[in-house]
Amino acid sequence: MTDNKDPMVPDGQVTPIDTDYQVGQDNIVLNIGPFGLDIHNRVFAISAFAVIAFVALTLFFQEQAEPMFSGVRNWLTSNLDWFFISAANVFVLICLVLVVSPLGRVRLGGTEATPDYSYLGWFSMLFAAGMGIGLMFYGVSEPLTHFTTSFAGTAAENGVRSDWAPLGGAVGDAESAERLAMAATIYHWALHPWAIYAVMALGLALFSFNKGLPLTIRSVFYPLLGERIWGWPGHIIDILAVLATIFGLATSLGLGASQAASGLNYLFGIPLGGTTQILLVIGITAIALISVVKGLDAGVKKLSEINMMLAMLLLAFVVIVGPTLAIATGFIDNIIAYFRYLPELANPVGREDSNFASGWTAFYWAWWISWSPFVGMFIARVSRGRTVREFIISVLLIPSTACVFWMTAFGGTAIKQVVTDGYQKVVDADLPLQLFSMLDVLPLSSITSFIAIVLVIVFFVTSSDSGSLVIDVISAGGKVDSPTPQRVFWCLFEGLVAVALILGGGLVALQAMAVSTGLPFTLVLLVAAFSMIKGLMSEPR
Repeated sequence: MTDNKDPMVPDGQVTPIDTDYQVGQDNIVLNIGPFGLDIHNRVFAISAFAVIAFVALTLFFQEQAEPMFSGVRNWLTSNLDWFFISAANVFVLICLVLVVSPLGRVRLGGTEATPDYSYLGWFSMLFAAGMGIGLMFYGVSEPLTHFTTSFAGTAAENGVRSDWAPLGGAVGDAESAERLAMAATIYHWALHPWAIYAVMALGLALFSFNKGLPLTIRSVFYPLLGERIWGWPGHIIDILAVLATIFGLATSLGLGASQAASGLNYLFGIPLGGTTQILLVIGITAIALISVVKGLDAGVKKLSEINMMLAMLLLAFVVIVGPTLAIATGFIDNIIAYFRYLPELANPVGREDSNFASGWTAFYWAWWISWSPFVGMFIARVSRGRTVREFIISVLLIPSTACVFWMTAFGGTAIKQVVTDGYQKVVDADLPLQLFSMLDVLPLSSITSFIAIVLVIVFFVTSSDSGSLVIDVISAGGKVDSPTPQRVFWCLFEGLVAVALILGGGLVALQAMAVSTGLPFTLVLLVAAFSMIKGLMSEPR
């Protein structure tokens, strides 16, 4: 940061909200020896009890948990895919309107505020926290899965459109299948997810830095609820935010553990299975605890910048030793394909590729929305001093472009290995192992695979650390400087939830909880977007 100035004190003109509420006035403050607590009694107690009860019940009823989680996930994504897709479209439209409207001139933190972080530090933190583990897990597996289903025409005969392949597939046409696969993948990793994050982050930053309210989700609803946000309506909003965040994080941590375990098995022969994944969760959670204690600047910021350098190093290696020309031309071609097929991909009704819409898109949007309190608050905290226009353009376009290039390099390389070289091993590998199978035929595969494992682990640590910080702020009534033991508590329970879900059904259980908590928070976020626009309209520009 540029200095030690209180980020909640505005610079220049703002339109603050006049309220008698004081941050932390409903908190319980306890000092027990060297340990201190400063918690919002209702939000913390109910959220913590719900998480502890979930962990205990899942561990106790492991055999019953797996079919239950599978049923919940399938029902929600099959019956409400139209709702998730429609909501994501709304968030993109809101962002586009704000960019071109006069509201884009509003500056977060006041008319004279200056950014707390450089562009490099800002991009590194939001990118590492936002999608790191997901890019490592799905960078090869998602484009390759869409390509194989499109090319083979899964469940299709004589050119009949496949219910699984994106947009119905391109049976037997490798070039068209690749174009469809990359468009479908980019759809899940570009404008839509970052628009979800941007709406949440912008609302939090506006009502904290400009309006003078606590840095909690409930503050965004002040234009609609008024002083009632300090009562049970606000408590419920913050509790939903805590639960959505912790289960969204657990999904990502579970994916990271699965991929790290596959990589360790590939490199060192360490046995696969739930035990290895659980040991990884425990070990990496312990590392995250160290980062939590060190704080935002000494912990997350440095780890994020290290991870960004490693990620860029791995990306550059794949581009240089892989099909360089195909990656360079494919980057532009894939962007064109994305916009070409975007209307069909974003269509919420009348889909012929219903399994793609529900099995992939609905899960993704629920997952991103469940992450939005975490990523949104984290982006808000490091975005003071930016204008709304600068904020939205940066949060949407910079990470989206990076995601497109990453998917083009990793996914495109794997597809070329299959089409050009007939390399079938990468197709046959399990999803967590496909990244390592792709790297296996490139030079220095042992070194690059080890770097990939390190990346997964450090992304794991930054996500856990950042998530603990955000959950603690919400459950401490908006206090950004609450005692460290509280963040330690949430960091530990993120790991416990991931362990419980791994034991209670693996990837299906992780996805089920992300969708389940993402559903109610989708409604919360839609209302928050409307309230945020009302707040922006009262700000000086």
